[in-house]
Amino acid sequence: MTNNNPIGLFDSGIGGTSIWSAIHDLLPNEDSVYLADSKNAPYGQKSKEEIIHLSCKNTEFLLELNCKIVVVACNTATTNAIKELRAKYDVPFIGIEPAIKPAALNSQQHVIGILATQGTLNSELFHQTAQQFQNTKIIEQIGHGLVPLIENGDINSPEMNQLLHDYLNPMIEANIDYLVLGCSHYPYLIPQIKKILPNHIKIIDSGEAVARQTKKILVENVGLSQDTKKGKAIFYTNANSKVLSDILKHQHEVIQKDF
Repeated sequence: MTNNNPIGLFDSGIGGTSIWSAIHDLLPNEDSVYLADSKNAPYGQKSKEEIIHLSCKNTEFLLELNCKIVVVACNTATTNAIKELRAKYDVPFIGIEPAIKPAALNSQQHVIGILATQGTLNSELFHQTAQQFQNTKIIEQIGHGLVPLIENGDINSPEMNQLLHDYLNPMIEANIDYLVLGCSHYPYLIPQIKKILPNHIKIIDSGEAVARQTKKILVENVGLSQDTKKGKAIFYTNANSKVLSDILKHQHEVIQKDF
C-alpha cells in the first residue's frame, strides 16, 4: 500500500458522489475510485445483515483496486455496518452519519429536523448520537421514495416536489431551525428543499466534515498522494450508467460493470 494509491468510496447508488465531490475539492491531487451499488438501492429498507453483506462486497471490490482508505459514503451502511467492516478489513474506514451534533448545538429553537432513510433512523448508532442531545427535540422523517427517484434521474419531477412538501411541511410547523440531511443522496435535493423551507432554516449535510476527516486519517495513517497533478477519478456502477454520468456532468469516466 503506497500513499499514491486511490481513495475508495462506495454508496448504495449515485448519492455518495456528493461526498466524493467534497473530498475531491479538498484533496484534488488524490486518485479515487467510486462504486455505485445502484442495483441494490436503496439500502434503507434492507435488514442489517443484508447491509453488512453488501458493504463487505463493496469493500472487497475497492480493495482489489488497491484503495488505501475506504469511505463509506452512505449513512445507512455506516450506521449498520462500519463496526463490522473495521473488524474484518485491515484498512482505514471513514463513515458518514447524520450531522445531528452541529445542528443541535447551534439550534436557537432547540428543535431540529432530520430527513433520512429508515435504516439510518432505526440504527443503534443513530440512537446513541441522538441520546446525547436530550434537550433538543428531533423531528425524524423517513424519506420514503426519494432515493429511487434520484436514482432514476427524476430529481425535478412533480412526484419529488410532492414528497418533499409532505415531509418538510410538518417540520416547518414544528418550528425547526435546522434541517439535517441524513442520506448522501439528499444534497442533490437542496435546490428544491430551499424553495420549500423558510429562509431562516439552515440545511446541514455531512460532506465537508467527511472530507476533513478523510484528510486527517490519511495524514495519520497512509499519507497523502505525492503527485502534483490532478487526481484521476473512476466511477463504477452496476446499473444504467447514464444517471451517474449525468450527475457528474459527463466529466469523468463511468464504467458499467456487474458486481
